[in-house]
Amino acid sequence: MGSSVRELAGATPVTRDRYVDLLRVASLAAVVLGHWLMAAVTPDGVGNLLAVVPALQPLTWLLQVMPVFFFVGGFSHALSYRSLLRKRPEATADGSPDSVYAAFLRARLQRLLRPTTVFVLVWGVAALLVQLLGGGGGLTGVTLRMVTQPLWFIGIYLAMVAFTPPLLKLHERYGWGAFAALAGAAAAVDVLRFAAGVPYVEFLNFAFVWLAVHQLGFLRADGHLRLRRPALLAAGGLVTACALVAFGPYPLSMVGMPGEKVSNMAPPTLALLAHGLWLVGAVELLRAPAARLLERPRLWRTVVAANGVAMTAFLWHLTAMFGVYGAMLTLGVPLPEPASAAWWAQVPLRIALAAALTAGLVAAFRTFERPAPALPAQGHGPLAALGATLCLLGVLGLSMVGFNGLLDGRTALLIAIPVSAPAAVAMTLGGWLLVERAGRGAGVR
Repeated sequence: MGSSVRELAGATPVTRDRYVDLLRVASLAAVVLGHWLMAAVTPDGVGNLLAVVPALQPLTWLLQVMPVFFFVGGFSHALSYRSLLRKRPEATADGSPDSVYAAFLRARLQRLLRPTTVFVLVWGVAALLVQLLGGGGGLTGVTLRMVTQPLWFIGIYLAMVAFTPPLLKLHERYGWGAFAALAGAAAAVDVLRFAAGVPYVEFLNFAFVWLAVHQLGFLRADGHLRLRRPALLAAGGLVTACALVAFGPYPLSMVGMPGEKVSNMAPPTLALLAHGLWLVGAVELLRAPAARLLERPRLWRTVVAANGVAMTAFLWHLTAMFGVYGAMLTLGVPLPEPASAAWWAQVPLRIALAAALTAGLVAAFRTFERPAPALPAQGHGPLAALGATLCLLGVLGLSMVGFNGLLDGRTALLIAIPVSAPAAVAMTLGGWLLVERAGRGAGVR
């Protein structure tokens, strides 16, 4: 592993934007650390530290960094799709069902869906065995229910990849206007939701808010986030977010809180979009000094190594966390009251153990994140789009229903449709097979 990382780092083209790679790793690492810190586990269940100590909720304005990851995704998707188009100049960039679209989906989703499908299969088999043996209560049941929750992020990212071609076309035609249209749509949704009381309209912001942040990545790819614009984004976003929280119906926390009537995350709100704007502006202001630091070979090798296993670590980090708590209960180690002095004193040890166990899981499963050989830009667009849609619905459904109650027919509502864990797993696996088949050119005569 070490020699291959050294070779990869040494072969980095001078044109590569190393800061983007750092942001990708740092944003996922912040999410993992946030989950480990916020989990308030007791023998009776799992709570949220931010609910126990509301004074800590302002920390979410630093730790809720998913907007940065989606921003980086927009940048990378624009470069990737344009690269394929240059190899096939006769293809169109308007999102029509062509071979380039299928090849783009397969290339972008491979390192995302291969480790995800392995995660789903391993946990599905484990959950089935546990419940066949009569288990599934206590912390085990909580783990089976919660371990899939981070998959919502995979579902949103799938949608971003699928919508890249048409939204990139809009960006190339309208620039900032395309972003403004998405942001305006997000604002309109919140007006309809809070002022007019229109039911279910809030779920549209899963698309408008996150795709608006993704669109900022297109603007960065074309050099439109330079000069004073990052400062304006950071200041404008921060002032707007503060005003919306202070005077609007939005909660202070930028992550979901148990029992709250309104969440900034599920579904996303205009306040979360403003939060994303200030984060994007802030990280762009740090671009130049960070780029200079990343010229140091040792630091760059660390970033390259982390990028190679980041998705695997993200998928398994809750498994590691619950494994640590399970081991503590099995060994009779007391779990202090959350936020007590003893609880805080135990935090460094719990995080160190969770990190060590995550490293072991990464060592076991990292091979599934390694990129597969590139294929020619050929394939079947409609088949790829169908596969991506099934994967999107599958992983979102699984993030909501979890694996607990696998044999009891437990369901969760996904866009007003009840979805069970077996159905979600079937959609995820079936969709991935369709993406693979389409991207390899199957069905094309």
